[in-house]
Amino acid sequence: MSDFISARGIKRGLSYLVVGGWALFSVFFVVWVVLASLKKNRELFGSPLSIPTSPQWGNFVKTWVNNRFGDYFLNSLLVTSVSVVAILIVAVPAAYVLSRGRFRGREALSSFFAFGMGVPFPLLFVPLFVMMASMRLADTLTGLTIVYVALSIPFTIYVLEGFFSSLPSELESAAVIDGCSDVQVFRHVMLPLAMPGVATVAILNFVGLWNEYQLSLVLINSPENRTLSLGIYSLITSMQYSGGDWASLFAGVTIVMVPTLILFVILSEKMISGITMGGVK
Repeated sequence: MSDFISARGIKRGLSYLVVGGWALFSVFFVVWVVLASLKKNRELFGSPLSIPTSPQWGNFVKTWVNNRFGDYFLNSLLVTSVSVVAILIVAVPAAYVLSRGRFRGREALSSFFAFGMGVPFPLLFVPLFVMMASMRLADTLTGLTIVYVALSIPFTIYVLEGFFSSLPSELESAAVIDGCSDVQVFRHVMLPLAMPGVATVAILNFVGLWNEYQLSLVLINSPENRTLSLGIYSLITSMQYSGGDWASLFAGVTIVMVPTLILFVILSEKMISGITMGGVK
């Protein structure tokens, strides 16, 4: 018995060590990028691990204005926000019906959405571009938003379906006995209970779409329609010809990181509770 307890304690200790080490590395990386964005290029390469002696806030102004990161930020915010709202409008009721409904073909439909999660995005680049071009939606934020919504729905439905399945059916039955229709049961009973799961998929989709690069690279060509990920790429490309302004590059990376960090800090508790409650399917 004591050997079992000790072995279990060693495994738990190793797990904590790995997770703690990864967390420390992530925090160190984020802090280092922020500090690097406040240095001059000479100071950045001369003492990369030191605290800036004189913070260069002008790096952010230069990146935001001269490198047009202000426009890219608004494009990313618009596309990501609209995409997340549209994803939730489609996926939340669909996941509820697939998890609580009883009709012919329900399991096949659920498997179809699960299969959609396994399709590699690179296989879709050519047909997506041809389709968007034929609809005159290529190189537009509208077309990029439509693609984001379509490709994010399978994952969102899969996660929410498992979450709705974990909710107690007694509350649903009680609401039906009280005279609620199916829509009223969903809106007034099940949806409020599912808000931690909805918040979880909203955060995951926001972070994933905010940092998305490949689809936007294929579908967006005009500089005025670039997202932040494309802005970082264009800044790296321009550095090959104009010299290495690494401080401005790190300022751009910081601008990309800030919204997701704020989102995690504010909604991390709901996301954790949503993942925990939806873990049983």
